Amino acid sequence: MIFALIMVIVLSITGSIWLLDIFVLSKKRKANAKDPILVEYSKSFFPVIFLVFFIRSFIAEPFKIPSGSMMPTLLAGDFILVNKFSYGIRVPILNNTMISVAEPHRGDVFVFYYPPKPSIDYIKRVVGLPGDVIEYKSKTLFINGKKMEQTFIDKYPYLMNEIHHIEAKEFKEALGDVNHSILIHDLPMPDFKFEVPQGHYLAFGDNRDNSADSRVWGFVPEHNLVGRAFFIWWNFGKFKRIGTFIH
Repeated sequence: MIFALIMVIVLSITGSIWLLDIFVLSKKRKANAKDPILVEYSKSFFPVIFLVFFIRSFIAEPFKIPSGSMMPTLLAGDFILVNKFSYGIRVPILNNTMISVAEPHRGDVFVFYYPPKPSIDYIKRVVGLPGDVIEYKSKTLFINGKKMEQTFIDKYPYLMNEIHHIEAKEFKEALGDVNHSILIHDLPMPDFKFEVPQGHYLAFGDNRDNSADSRVWGFVPEHNLVGRAFFIWWNFGKFKRIGTFIH
């Protein structure tokens, strides 16, 4: 959100200078006189900045994964692309919906503005839709009374904060029509039961025992939606992940 605000400010400044030159300043210059340097830079930068702003606001926006809360689906250091029109065309900065396209589906990996502090972007998986009753009991997910089946895959060792060696268990979970991997640790975790309010979504991290998500800070309002993550386009340390579609 902060980067978008900066781009709006730069666009406003460069665009205003360009328009001022077209309608006022250029008429006062002598024929064949060179453009002032500020006008020259504004004319050069405005189209480029506008194109970048348009693509990031309405088509696709890049994000970097900062933590391991979505492992094994996403790793810290993954650079991903987010579809910005999957949940509707929205007004930049204000995030009000201009054109409705679709609503989040259960199982989507989605980016949203962190409810306690909307200037921060968060990424999790959609678990609960408006009106759902979600229960998380003995590390098993129940949606409207139906158990989401889990199948053990293998042990999953990883390094947390580049210091601590952790070993989790990887399971395949059937979340509606979406089959995806989750991590479960041998740690005691409290049970939860939620009823998702209308206009809100329940979000979990795939690293179930190592994720600050809706179990900690509550529901995601529809107004906070940014888009659906769909593609890993870069990872400096793990090149095999480049080109992976996100499920």
